[in-house]
Amino acid sequence: MAEISLKNVKKSYTKQLQVIHGVNVDIADGEFIVIVGPSGCGKSTLLRMIAGLETISEGEIAIAGKVVNRVEPKDRNIAMVFQNYALYPHMTVYENMSYGLRIRRMPPAEINERVQRAAKILELGSFLDRKPRALSGGQRQRVAMGRAIVREPAAFLFDEPLSNLDAKLRVQMRLEIQKLHRELKTTSIFVTHDQVEAMTLADRMIVMNLGVVEQIGRPIDVYDDPASLFVAGFIGSPAMNFMAGRRVGEAVEVGEGVSVPLPAALREMAGDGVTVGVRPEHLVIAGGSGPTLSLKVDTVEALGADSLLHCKLGPHALVVRVDGHETPEPGSPLAVSAMPGKTYFFDTASGKRL
Repeated sequence: MAEISLKNVKKSYTKQLQVIHGVNVDIADGEFIVIVGPSGCGKSTLLRMIAGLETISEGEIAIAGKVVNRVEPKDRNIAMVFQNYALYPHMTVYENMSYGLRIRRMPPAEINERVQRAAKILELGSFLDRKPRALSGGQRQRVAMGRAIVREPAAFLFDEPLSNLDAKLRVQMRLEIQKLHRELKTTSIFVTHDQVEAMTLADRMIVMNLGVVEQIGRPIDVYDDPASLFVAGFIGSPAMNFMAGRRVGEAVEVGEGVSVPLPAALREMAGDGVTVGVRPEHLVIAGGSGPTLSLKVDTVEALGADSLLHCKLGPHALVVRVDGHETPEPGSPLAVSAMPGKTYFFDTASGKRL
């Protein structure tokens, strides 16, 4: 196991095309870090630079205290699990898992011990003689993880390993990865665009947008205390509701005749353009402490235990999460207010949290 440190890491393909804009993060020994963001934000590029598959343009990457900027991937003592499994179709599960050790000329007895131990952890013992075509998607992904485990690396790097699985299998594999990390306690970096995966797996998450780190923190801290409009909208399902408004005295006017009081502590820092945010689960039917918002229910998503009400407030579209057994009909009026302390304010121009 090992700590991983990134200092001012940048990546440019040309002078005009910079894709990673100075990443600084220290990953503790045994920590599980998730890099999350939309497609094209640079998260996989960052992971590939840690692995040595991409050169860095500027900065420093250290693994276990050793700077590895010019160290070949094979010498970085890391193991990578890819999105597409990358299994050899003509080899059995045992041969796939042992291949990397065999080309390193490890003793057969040690190879067998490592493969059997990994197979037991991943519950692959009865599949060792099968070839990949005889396995399900989840079993193939476990083989890919087993191939990484037998290396006994300093760190695991996961590049969207669950993207090819169906929804139910993804949930199962998330649990498998959590269990695996608890047992092995190996430093892990996991890349995904799925914020649910990030919330459920991470000790800490790195939220990226357009090559910039927007926020680093524990999942619950990022959810409760987003640093920007982007983070607030990306983390949480369904996404936070936003109402762009203008500063009018001690309040933010978000619609004709609809104002939200601006907390006294934020009044000096707020400019003319302020965006008000509130999560769907923090809007309650005429019971919160904030101003009452008179909405009109547009459509209803019935999810069983709860329902999502898609509503209109002037030009704004808002989502309200309610008990599934108390769902109003589309077209009906709905009076809601925000729970105490659950309204967020952002500078509209910069996107930063006030």
